[in-house]
Amino acid sequence: MSERIWRCRDHVLPLGTRTLVMGVLNVTPDSFSDGGLFANAADAVAYGTRLADDGADIVDVGGESTRPGAAPVDVDEERRRVIPVIEGLRTSRPDLVLSIDTRHSRVAKEAVAAGASIVNDISGGQDPAMLPVVQEAAAGLVLMHMQGDPRTMQVEPHYDDVVAEVHEFLRERVESAVFAGIAAESLCVDPGVGFGKELAHNLALLRAVDRFRDLDVAVMVGASRKRFIGTLTGVEDPAARMEGSIAAAVLSAGNGADAVRVHDVAETVRALRVADAIVRDGA
Repeated sequence: MSERIWRCRDHVLPLGTRTLVMGVLNVTPDSFSDGGLFANAADAVAYGTRLADDGADIVDVGGESTRPGAAPVDVDEERRRVIPVIEGLRTSRPDLVLSIDTRHSRVAKEAVAAGASIVNDISGGQDPAMLPVVQEAAAGLVLMHMQGDPRTMQVEPHYDDVVAEVHEFLRERVESAVFAGIAAESLCVDPGVGFGKELAHNLALLRAVDRFRDLDVAVMVGASRKRFIGTLTGVEDPAARMEGSIAAAVLSAGNGADAVRVHDVAETVRALRVADAIVRDGA
């Protein structure tokens, strides 16, 4: 049996021995947890370097808030926010795996030219030009499920069978990406916890992470600091939801996730060392 990998341009990330950690770096004024903290490029680069020092395998740079109710950001403004940060991180940490969190192909194209190796697309590659951009760059691609868009996604989301419907959407998006010439080993799927889902939907998806393994691509879960954790714990401030976020990350890893996207990198990395040693013999 061949070793499972996630190929992202010049980076080959091994899958299966331990859980990869993607650290969140939002350069936005209005993200739900850390909006406005790193709007200055120099501060953002310094924080991204810290995430790498804390053990992040990937740093995910985003310039558009996708919190529930968020309005879209002009593409030029999004580019202005993220490109200097990617360039700065590429200069300061040449070997660091960088991801651009965007649903816009123009932003993705400039970001990979600036040094990003992964495109993390919450829309699942719906921009018609996105798949060609990724294919041409040989970049990694995260295809996420979202019902609606950030403005509307939490307005009474409905599913008859959330796991089956999200699985079918991601299966179709993987098929479209492969048809566009993107290698399956460059793909990753994300069920989109918190994106057009109520509490019961999120919990059902987290219990069923292993169902997405049959798509034969990497699987990532991003549950960090999400509203459902606040609902379960009674913690209103997203930045204070670390314990619940770590629980979600550890259980996602145990249920088959290859990677987790988190805000609290150092703490999650330490927790996953224990979890991976138990469930993957990855000590």
